[in-house]
Amino acid sequence: MINANKMEAKTDPYAVVKYPLSTEKSIRLMNDQNKLMFVVNRKADKNDVKKAVEELFKAKVIDVKTVVTKGQKRAYVKFSSETPAIDIATNLGFM
Repeated sequence: MINANKMEAKTDPYAVVKYPLSTEKSIRLMNDQNKLMFVVNRKADKNDVKKAVEELFKAKVIDVKTVVTKGQKRAYVKFSSETPAIDIATNLGFM
């Protein structure tokens, strides 16, 4: 049963991406570097995050960087120029 949960965490985009972060830093990254920050499942790797974000937001992802801090895994997701991060943030209700 544990293996089934691990597999689900890697294939279900809603299990990979928990929620977006709206902090001063994330707003600055969104405006300056076309990036958004998300809290993600600790078992998910960069490819899982990329696939999940592309599926959830129908956007082209260029790069994903992850960091574990304060017990949570954060993903810094850089979007292509065709998909501005501010548009995604507006759809999420950030802006």
